[in-house]
Amino acid sequence: MKYFFLSDGWITGRVWEFGGLWNELAWQRKPHIRRLNLSIHEQGETLWLYQVEDTVLMVEVKPESITHSAIGQVVLKRLMTAEQVIDRLCTMHDG
Repeated sequence: MKYFFLSDGWITGRVWEFGGLWNELAWQRKPHIRRLNLSIHEQGETLWLYQVEDTVLMVEVKPESITHSAIGQVVLKRLMTAEQVIDRLCTMHDG
């Protein structure tokens, strides 16, 4: 599994796998993306931990409401391993 943190109020959009943009017809399903019940607080924001399957390479994320953000969308290209998430959580706890 791979992971990423996403700010409260943001949602996932398009997903890429090794062959390109995720094709629901070819895969016969949507990609597995799940928000876990674990978050960190950083610079006044709540960042939720999401889990994605290993075949996912990149995830587009965007604010639920464009009116509340100057950013339209972002593509996350460096998803985290479980070890990186644990390191991040330990760093947040120590700080």
